[in-house]
Amino acid sequence: MAVRPIPEGYHTLTPYLAVEDAARAIEFYKDAFGAEEIHRMPGPDGSIAHAELQIGDSKLMLSDPFPQSNVRPPSERGGPTASVFMYVDDADAVFEQAQTAGATVSMPLEDMFWGDRFGSLTDPFGTSGRWPRTSRTFPRPRWPNGLRPRCPRWPE
Repeated sequence: MAVRPIPEGYHTLTPYLAVEDAARAIEFYKDAFGAEEIHRMPGPDGSIAHAELQIGDSKLMLSDPFPQSNVRPPSERGGPTASVFMYVDDADAVFEQAQTAGATVSMPLEDMFWGDRFGSLTDPFGTSGRWPRTSRTFPRPRWPNGLRPRCPRWPE
């Protein structure tokens, strides 16, 4: 039997975050986004060497920072190092749930010209900087001509 290049239940891309206090981050992602903890591997000092969460149909991997890795938390890089986009059925409900769990609004939700209801949240760890929540509000237009009526300044 051939080895699968992508393990079952995973997608081609899976974000991996280094965060200060991964145990607390796991609890935040559970409260904010309904994450389910799949796996946790403790480090020798009680830190989290590796953890995997399931959010919707996708995995999120994370750990506390450790010297053998070049994945560093935003606090060591001077700010956010990535954004994570998450498509949901009800952007307003998830946005509110994340705020209740401790996220702060970076950009309020609004219906965007490209067809998404989009907003931006900053998690308490500064890890991804932004946790946009999106859901389709109308069919995605063909790119770029379909955007022209909604975005008159779209570059030629």
